[in-house]
Amino acid sequence: MALLRRIEPVIVLEQLGNTLFDTALQMVVKDRSDNASYPGMSPEDSRQKAITDFYMIYNLVVRFTPILPALLLARLSDRGWRKAPIVVPLSGYLLSRLALLLVVVSGLPVTVMYGGAFVFGLSGGFGAFWPGVMTVVSLGSTDTDRSKAMMVVELLYGMAGLVGSLVSGHLFTLYTSSLGHGSILLIVSTLLHLLCLLLAGFLLQVKDVGSRAPQEEGQLLSPASDEAPVVEVEVEAAVEVAVGINKVNVALLFAAAFLYDFAVGGAVEILGAFVLKAPLSWTAAQVGYGNAAGCGIFLTSFLGVIAFRRWVSDVDLILIGMLSFASGIFFMSFVTATWMFYLARSLNLFALIPMPTIRSLLSQQVPSSLCGTFLTLLQLTLKVAGLVYIPAFTKIYQATLHWLPGFVFMLASMFTVLGMIPVSMISWRMPWRRRYERIPGD
Repeated sequence: MALLRRIEPVIVLEQLGNTLFDTALQMVVKDRSDNASYPGMSPEDSRQKAITDFYMIYNLVVRFTPILPALLLARLSDRGWRKAPIVVPLSGYLLSRLALLLVVVSGLPVTVMYGGAFVFGLSGGFGAFWPGVMTVVSLGSTDTDRSKAMMVVELLYGMAGLVGSLVSGHLFTLYTSSLGHGSILLIVSTLLHLLCLLLAGFLLQVKDVGSRAPQEEGQLLSPASDEAPVVEVEVEAAVEVAVGINKVNVALLFAAAFLYDFAVGGAVEILGAFVLKAPLSWTAAQVGYGNAAGCGIFLTSFLGVIAFRRWVSDVDLILIGMLSFASGIFFMSFVTATWMFYLARSLNLFALIPMPTIRSLLSQQVPSSLCGTFLTLLQLTLKVAGLVYIPAFTKIYQATLHWLPGFVFMLASMFTVLGMIPVSMISWRMPWRRRYERIPGD
């Protein structure tokens, strides 16, 4: 029961259901796009255009709709309703999975999923869920252990995705004559999301490590002095809010996160369609294995943090991760065989280090009372990046299909290098550069 009251089981169940859904959606869209036809385009190019057009609209709805709901849920979180940004989005997850199950079982057009994406967005979506999770993790860890705690969460998220992806392709091929391909996969995904919602709603507990120490100290004071510490704490909190925000560092962290998410999101946006076209032409099982390779990066990134954090700072960790992604995605531009795809993925070993480390640094630049708001603002900044890179990368990919389909991956590598600039500027502003200065004694 103690384990079930933690955030980790919620993360595992959510990601298991999510990876099953992603594979199902990708294969359903592929099957429904096989008969697509556009004037002046070959059947293969027509299918690629249909797939990328669907994902462009679908992902724009997913990223644009949650902005206001996520902000509202963030305010509720900072006012004490810490579970709201977790429970409400999970209900949206459940409804969107039911929508795809309805599409498969009833034979409805795949465009029905635009409505499912809209409902998912109204619940706050991932833009509310993940900051809510990170807020719970931040409150439950100290400043020194926060980066590690966030990477543990990322590790569990990735391992759950790895397991889900490995089995998703095989579950997709299981079907009954009355339901069709993907129905069993979607039923399992829906049940996992239902269990996750019940777990978060009724068992999850939120602990605040930071607020425990002052309370324990207050118990050591005599009853006559009870009022003085309360006034002192209130004054300190007011001062913390007034001067506790390092605006320049916050701006640099937001810029680095925007550029890196622009690069990663744009590349991943196209990668799903890229592996379905010739010469790769992946099956459902291969799609699952490819998604599992992406989830495996969570493990290698976690091990990278454990190995490097003893000798390098958080800023250096971000730069290592960005360099890893830039090299791997550049090589992806020239992939023409499945083994080359996995070789390119192997260069992305530490590509997931930057974002949780950026969130950790951001949480240290603002007072704890505004942690949830700023983490949500960061997530919404990434949503804005999505509103730009989704149509941009989609149209560039469609325009370069004939001469270099991987050109968008070169662009992603370039934007990653640009994202390293604000990170390098932060390294000269952070106080840890003075921690090795020797203080002369008496």
